[in-house]
Amino acid sequence: MNSPDMHAAEPIPEAARAEVERLLQSGDLFRYTAAADAPVALLESEFAEMMGSAFALAVSSCSAALFLSLKALGLPRGAPVMIPGFTFAAVPSSVVHADCRPVLCEVGENYRVDLEDFASKLPDVQAVIISHMRGHTSDMDRIMEMCDAARIPVIEDAAHSLGTIWKGRKIGTIGRVGCFSFQSYKMINAGEGGILVTDDADLVARAIIMSGAYEHNWKKHPVLHDAFARWQNKLPLYNLRMSNMSAALIRPQLAELPRRVRDGRANHDYVAERLDAVQYFSVPAPLPGEDRAPDSLQFNIDGLDADRIVAFAKTAKAAGVTVQVFGQSTDNARAFWNWQFIEDLPELPRTRDMLMRACDVRLPVRLSRDELDWVADRLIEAMETVTRPDRSQVA
Repeated sequence: MNSPDMHAAEPIPEAARAEVERLLQSGDLFRYTAAADAPVALLESEFAEMMGSAFALAVSSCSAALFLSLKALGLPRGAPVMIPGFTFAAVPSSVVHADCRPVLCEVGENYRVDLEDFASKLPDVQAVIISHMRGHTSDMDRIMEMCDAARIPVIEDAAHSLGTIWKGRKIGTIGRVGCFSFQSYKMINAGEGGILVTDDADLVARAIIMSGAYEHNWKKHPVLHDAFARWQNKLPLYNLRMSNMSAALIRPQLAELPRRVRDGRANHDYVAERLDAVQYFSVPAPLPGEDRAPDSLQFNIDGLDADRIVAFAKTAKAAGVTVQVFGQSTDNARAFWNWQFIEDLPELPRTRDMLMRACDVRLPVRLSRDELDWVADRLIEAMETVTRPDRSQVA
């Protein structure tokens, strides 16, 4: 069979077409034009209900949601904010954008926060962002226990984790704020876009005003108006709003989420089981109580040197499967040493060692079983090719 398209997204549901056409005919793209029931406002209501949260705010990106969450916490300029050493560059960038200082903690072989390093650095920070990187959930019980005891607010970067469950709770609803992405490679695709959820009325009021609800546009949000009134004209406007067109694309996809989560988990687990049975591949297992919603596959390569790992990635790519080794490039935005906009960038030896061996493969939820087998076969064949000399010597 031909190689599957590993980057194509699912079609936008047909239900979006009528609303998109209405918006095109009316030109009604600004969320605050309508007195009520603008597509963005409806999305916020529907998403909050889906997540079981009191409030939601749709914005231009997950990065914008992270930035607004930090600003809405009212942190002082230069406040230290802890983030995992394995995340996307947008996360430390949002911290810098919010006039705060990123503090990096170690991440282990399973891509999750190193709790010992986290605990040692917690007394010196004023907020925490937990990135569930590529959908891998850190131990939220222990993290929340430590942060609650220290009265340190937690923001969940759930860009990759819409639909993931942690011990019966939806990821993104465990911390003070949860931030999600609607970028094209996520479970719900608007090209760009993000949303935050919270149960804190005062925090979301500040975030709404700063997102660009100038003058009295905040009255179109179903939040306690007393929370808004005390911040009128006292906060800067960053204009990070979502447009009605993006919301029109997103809303019909909410109903598709359970199926996409189910299919994504089944696809991931099927390929992961095949790779785990082969020497040199190691796929970290989920933590107890973690039900993931993956749309990609991560695995470590154990027992090979850097040259062999690079050779594996090149061989797989030549066969039709792109493998990203997070640490094996000079500009990967997920390798912390490339975040050179951070002053006094620390060294994280455990995280560095993991990133030099950690691989990433897109695994769209729409792939068939035959296509999954094709991907797994190419990865296994690539590994056999680059390790063949080792096997011949053993023989």
